[in-house]
Amino acid sequence: MIARALACVALTAWLGPGAEAREYRYSDAHLHYVDFFQESEGMPALLRAMDAAGIDQSMISGIPVAKKWHEDEPKRPRYYAGDDADAYWYSATDTYVAAALQQLSGEQRKRFHPFLTGFNPVDKNAVSHIERMLDLYPGLWQGIGEVFTRHDDLTALTSGETPRANNEAMTRVYHLAAERDLPVLLHSNITSKRERNPLYLAEIEEPLRNHPHTRFIWAHAGSSMEIHRHQTQMDFLLPVLTRLLEDYPNLYVDLSWSVLKPYLLDEQGVPREPWLALVKRYPTRFMLGSDVVGRFDSLGKEMDSFRSFLDALPEDVARRVAKDNFLAVLPKGK
Repeated sequence: MIARALACVALTAWLGPGAEAREYRYSDAHLHYVDFFQESEGMPALLRAMDAAGIDQSMISGIPVAKKWHEDEPKRPRYYAGDDADAYWYSATDTYVAAALQQLSGEQRKRFHPFLTGFNPVDKNAVSHIERMLDLYPGLWQGIGEVFTRHDDLTALTSGETPRANNEAMTRVYHLAAERDLPVLLHSNITSKRERNPLYLAEIEEPLRNHPHTRFIWAHAGSSMEIHRHQTQMDFLLPVLTRLLEDYPNLYVDLSWSVLKPYLLDEQGVPREPWLALVKRYPTRFMLGSDVVGRFDSLGKEMDSFRSFLDALPEDVARRVAKDNFLAVLPKGK
């Protein structure tokens, strides 16, 4: 509480006298209905959390892998990184999301924008699975993702080949996404834990260049908590992101929690001017996501953590980032 109070004082001083508190309504651009064990608190808990947090609309998806409880482990892990047991691709996650949505009233269902995620991104059959799901639930799905490609230690733990955003299987998915007017939420780390350069940049840039009619939402702008544990801050992230936004109008950025610190806010919680300038330069290209997984009690905290950054933006830009930009990237008429 003391730290938050000091941050508020610092932000007030930074904004100057006469700054008025704003009220925001949110769209959550990145929410997982289930966790890595395909379990969820359920829709009633999610709706309560959304109402309490001021979230009017939300992307909703499953988790494309399931974490194994290995025969040799006496205690069930709580997270995918809890032990060395594998994770494996899990297609039923999409049916869990669809079933949960079908239990809602029509008005409640309008608040959700479901994305398909239950496919193996190194399998060229993945596009067939997506087409079958689109046919099985006509009119339901509004996007694809979160697609897990380069994803910290999860990549090493997941059975099979290393997924890349620029492999042939994903190329087929991107073509389908363009045909069906579906945005793609893509997790693709920009580098490894130890390389202090954009080692994997080509893996995200090639799809951006080769699929100009596909709308890409880059999860966490290529950052991650695991990278930060080893590197603290990637100095190259801002200039690389600036260039990508200039070169590729089909790129959108999900500013979920691993971007907040150490990038959007400094150690005192004050917004960083270069990041404010970037968002003001591209006011329609950024969106907020909670990235919660199956448990929703932290939903309000995650969204509220962006408040100081939003308050430092022009009000019209802040409202776009908080709510409108995610809705604008969805299929027309959704």
